Amino acid sequence: MDLDTLRNFCKKLPAVTEDVKWEDDLCFLVGNKMFCITGFDVPLRASMKTTEDDFEDLINRPDIIPSPYLARYKWISVLSPEALTKKEWEHYVKKSYELIKAKLPKKMLKELKQR
Repeated sequence: MDLDTLRNFCKKLPAVTEDVKWEDDLCFLVGNKMFCITGFDVPLRASMKTTEDDFEDLINRPDIIPSPYLARYKWISVLSPEALTKKEWEHYVKKSYELIKAKLPKKMLKELKQR
């Protein structure tokens, strides 16, 4: 996985926007809520939300740790692009997107569907 591939995948998800926060973090958002955070440095590193079960499984893998400041919300940090296969990257990023989207207010969800 590289930044361009990750960016293209995220942008294909419905109603996704991107923003640069904290000067050098590229954030992908749905309804103004972050679901994936990465940087512009090589190698690719990224953080995303997971389910509680996935969180426990993933943090036991090499190069995947509880995300600093966000671990209590079940976010992981993937420290190496090789830590996940391309299929796993897509699965977990999409799952993060779905978890964040599911928590959006109904009014916001309705607005997103109209876009």
